Amino acid sequence: MRALLFDLDGTLADTDPLHFEAFAAALEPHGIAIDHQFFKTAISGRSNEAICRDLFPDASRDEHDRFADDKEAAFRRAAGGLTAIDGLHALLDRARGRGIRIGLVTNAPAANVHHVLDVLALTGAFDPLVLAEELPRSKPDPLPYQTALAALGLGPDEAVVFEDSIPGVQAGKAAGILTVGMTTTLSADALRQAGADVTVSDFRDPVLLHLLDQAARLASRA
Repeated sequence: MRALLFDLDGTLADTDPLHFEAFAAALEPHGIAIDHQFFKTAISGRSNEAICRDLFPDASRDEHDRFADDKEAAFRRAAGGLTAIDGLHALLDRARGRGIRIGLVTNAPAANVHHVLDVLALTGAFDPLVLAEELPRSKPDPLPYQTALAALGLGPDEAVVFEDSIPGVQAGKAAGILTVGMTTTLSADALRQAGADVTVSDFRDPVLLHLLDQAARLASRA
């Protein structure tokens, strides 16, 4: 293993409660009420473009963009108190110490990405930083993860993906990468059914430390 590739929302921090509230408030004027189950199955992990196509099939692209911009601005206003998932900073430090590359691959809009990274004191921590909105296809398509691998010059067997959503897990697996499911949003069973190889509740799990130690041993033999 030579790289760790992270999703943003629900993986670096538990952002889904804030996204749920922002979506619920933004949809209320349109007469659409959502519950947490709908959020998990129809919204979490998907791009705004895909969400708006489903919610407002007759609206124009400009209307979709205005809705998404307003919703994401509301999310950023609420996101100042976010904290990293337990063990994240220690895991990143441990990976860097072993020469393991660290990338970010996300469906989130660029403004959200930079804001959340700033709040979590992680600005500049990820290279590459792959934004699905800059690509022709977003998760669950494998293209975002394939793009990260190409930027790193690595094959799928040389990386590990961290994801909390079904589209994200599907994207990692479709790219042929070992995928760890984070149970911040969904159950371990749901993530495994989507294809996750391993599930953990946070980054302190011994399974992850074993992966890093194993990677260090392999690198020392290379």
